[in-house]
Amino acid sequence: MRAQNSATPPIAIAVADPAATSHPLSAAASSGASSAASSAASSAAPPGAASAGRSGTVLAGLGVVAFSLTFPATAWGLESFGPWSLVALRSVLAAVVAGGVLLAARVPLPARRHWAGLAVVGGGVVVGFPLLTTLALQTSTTSHAAVVVGLLPLTTAVLGSLRTGERPSRVFWIAALAGAAVVIAFTVQQSGGALTSGDLYLFGALLVCAAGYTEGGRLARVMPGWQVIGWALVLCLPLAVAGSLVALPLEPVHLTAHGVVGLVWVAAGSTFLGLYVWYRGMAAIGVARASQLQLAQPLLTLVWSFLLLGEELSAAAPVAAVAVLVCIAATQRAGRRAAR
Repeated sequence: MRAQNSATPPIAIAVADPAATSHPLSAAASSGASSAASSAASSAAPPGAASAGRSGTVLAGLGVVAFSLTFPATAWGLESFGPWSLVALRSVLAAVVAGGVLLAARVPLPARRHWAGLAVVGGGVVVGFPLLTTLALQTSTTSHAAVVVGLLPLTTAVLGSLRTGERPSRVFWIAALAGAAVVIAFTVQQSGGALTSGDLYLFGALLVCAAGYTEGGRLARVMPGWQVIGWALVLCLPLAVAGSLVALPLEPVHLTAHGVVGLVWVAAGSTFLGLYVWYRGMAAIGVARASQLQLAQPLLTLVWSFLLLGEELSAAAPVAAVAVLVCIAATQRAGRRAAR
């Protein structure tokens, strides 16, 4: 029960504002100065909300940093493992870490009503997105994949609005659509006017990942973020073990330092730690607003790809990434205004 209560520090801060203003109101009532009390109450509310918003933004931002290393780490992992083996082993290792933490904390099983949502999280971010992006990276560069995945914030915002009832402003949607248009134009230009099989994998990954993000953000409002991803990983463990047993004998394994580091990062860094802070941030500031922070991810991945993989970047890739980032910065600003 202590673990469950730890899920909602941002929410607790937000709802504490009325209580914080009760003393000024009482003092004003006794002196007859109700207007002064109203002023004190209005000035006391924003700091708590601002604090919750800042902490949620920081947590979601840390998740974005972790995710930005996923594609370079996957490229490293493919030096040692086949795509199916890498995804299966990634899920097994992450599930072992998550299961160990859940056991050590003696966390009770989630309520039955939450298992369907956890299955969506597992299918989207534990199995679907890693598998489809790993298959895409066999024919696409990480820089190309990073910019295509720049569509993820818009996709997540749309699904989040439908699922959770969030209603972003018109400015939010205009900027988000503009960013999506830039990404689509970049994708078509890079592929010579036609979509490649790698792009189809990436677009499929967008849909399943957005569904997993949306459902995970919703669940993180009622349980800690690390439990959301932890139980989703445990739920997928039998499938991951079966996949490993089938894939490893069929795909050759050539262990290298890069391959091992890549596997460890995508398992522990991207899948467990990254999603933990990401879901906590989403619970604090909302699915739509948090999702827009991910437009920093293409830029960060482009930097990692250059530094770690030595990839040559086309002139269009950073330009497209910056253009999309500007568009999503506008959506973040619109989200902050709507939250006030």
